[in-house]
Amino acid sequence: MDHINSNNAKAPAERFAATLDWNLLRSFVVIVEAGSITAAAERLLRGQPAVSLALKRLEDAVGARLIERGRGVFELTAAGRALYEECADLFGGIARLPDVTRAAEAEISGQVAIHLASHVVTPLLDDLLSSMHRDHPRVRFRIRTDTSAGVARSVQDRSASFGICLVNRQNPDLDYAVLYREFFGFYCGPAHPLFGRKGLTLDDLRGREAVAFETDDLNDALRPVALLRRQSALDQVVVGRSSQLEEVRRMILCGLGIGALPVHVVHEDVSAGRLWRLPPYDDPPAVDIFLVTNPRKRLNRAEAVMLDHLRARIETLPLAARTYPAG
Repeated sequence: MDHINSNNAKAPAERFAATLDWNLLRSFVVIVEAGSITAAAERLLRGQPAVSLALKRLEDAVGARLIERGRGVFELTAAGRALYEECADLFGGIARLPDVTRAAEAEISGQVAIHLASHVVTPLLDDLLSSMHRDHPRVRFRIRTDTSAGVARSVQDRSASFGICLVNRQNPDLDYAVLYREFFGFYCGPAHPLFGRKGLTLDDLRGREAVAFETDDLNDALRPVALLRRQSALDQVVVGRSSQLEEVRRMILCGLGIGALPVHVVHEDVSAGRLWRLPPYDDPPAVDIFLVTNPRKRLNRAEAVMLDHLRARIETLPLAARTYPAG
């Protein structure tokens, strides 16, 4: 019953808003500000009778006299003053509409699809994600990990806004820029016989079982790591492979064998005693991680802004400042 009464109470107000000629409100505001029907007619470029009729129609619509007028008298009633204040707010809001729409147009929105190799760890990306979310809260992100080859394919078929991955051979249809450089070290887990031993040399690694990335090959993206194995004649038997860093790390932790991991990525594992760093300690293999883009992809505003920021960081920061660990 209360709901029905509430709806009935609303009905007259809704009918009033639906049927009111808003031009009558504009005419009323001009009449008040001009101070007379005659002056208002001049401003509105209308005849005096038409302006008088507009005022009369508005008074009939609101059910109250708005202006006391007669010989030598032109004064707002209490109802007229209240209506004028409401109209002033109303037309002030209307005047702000262009600014509101321009601001909405300027607000950046859209989805950014980022495809990554599994071991991408860099403040260049993390800081940008944080600032994008803070400055452009309507932007949405979709982040997917894949093999480096899969990342490149996604960029080529334009399902990814951009990719960050290792690169073996560059595709002439795509653009590449070194985002950062990382170093790989050899590690073993607690169950391995070399764990905790100091003073080790590469000789101690020879003939040991190993785990590796799928790209740990002389003809693939982790060529520097494979080259170290070859040049050092480690002659290791690979007992496990994966394209995902997390799974390579898992196999090392479980004692399956020695494996190569990015030094800065597993720094906390070493500090916590979960992994043990093995030689070489000096001049470890360096691997470049690339920002991969497709010049033929039509970018939305969110994608364009994010890529502009990443490219600006690449251009302004020397590679030494984008190398992990530093130095």
